[in-house]
Amino acid sequence: MKKTEDCFLKVKNDYLKFLNKEKIFSKSIAAEIKNLKKTYIPISFWIENKYKKKGNTLFLGLSGGQGSGKTTVVKILKIILKKFFKREIHISSIDDFYKTLRERNKMSYTTHSLFKTRGVPGTHDTDLIKKLFYFTRRKKFRKIKLPKFDKSIDDRLKKKYWFNMKKKPEIVILEGWCVGAKPQSNSLIKKPINILEKYEDRDLIWRKFVNEKLKKEYKKIFAMIDYYIFMKIPNFNMVFKWRLLQENKLKKKSQSRKKIMSFDEIKRFIMFYQRITLQMIKDLSKSASVVMLLNKNHKIKRVLFRS
Repeated sequence: MKKTEDCFLKVKNDYLKFLNKEKIFSKSIAAEIKNLKKTYIPISFWIENKYKKKGNTLFLGLSGGQGSGKTTVVKILKIILKKFFKREIHISSIDDFYKTLRERNKMSYTTHSLFKTRGVPGTHDTDLIKKLFYFTRRKKFRKIKLPKFDKSIDDRLKKKYWFNMKKKPEIVILEGWCVGAKPQSNSLIKKPINILEKYEDRDLIWRKFVNEKLKKEYKKIFAMIDYYIFMKIPNFNMVFKWRLLQENKLKKKSQSRKKIMSFDEIKRFIMFYQRITLQMIKDLSKSASVVMLLNKNHKIKRVLFRS
């Protein structure tokens, strides 16, 4: 208990500064303090224990539905792990590994038109993701450059803007909506889950291609992750609501105002994610080591530790 209290006192100010900067306060500071004590600090202690047990670079996967708050959660965990536990942390979003707009345009001609839209397995550069794992687990660390993706222009940034990893991380967190996703059976693939699949993927080419990617390339990548943290959304309807909030936030930040999605565009966009998101709710609710249960108000109501 004393260590938990020491941790709270050490990180409290940085945590509140972060919330203020991101403008994500709830009804009261007291509620946010409770979140810190009941959610983020226990998860951070769990991560620290897993790191000590492993003895070298620990790989974590953090996933959840679109707009569930993954980026916020990993940033808070980084504050605690860095400030209190003095750990060298690296966070990568799977979104930063999207293929370029040019590459996806090519896929839309050669494979299926739906691949022009980023998101599903098959639209990431898996070789670059493997590079992250390969270089960070090496004993003799060499600095590496990791890609950055700008959603407002729907394209990868030029190499001069990429992230420079100069020190070997002790803990690596790969966060993203499909991190840890598993393939489905052929019988499930055949049945369309929404109007996008029904009318724009009548021949199942898009669905089958995505599923094959999950069976092979993505399975190998996800197998390199030691433990999973899953943010469980109450239902898929919340994805639209939260994704709309996310897009409005992006609109305020973006200078160019390009590629910001409208209400109807978001409705269509989330259909690309629906099949895998629903399957992940079933799978990772049981298999993830830590499950964060979210309520309809976007708050974490409970955390389950499975291992």
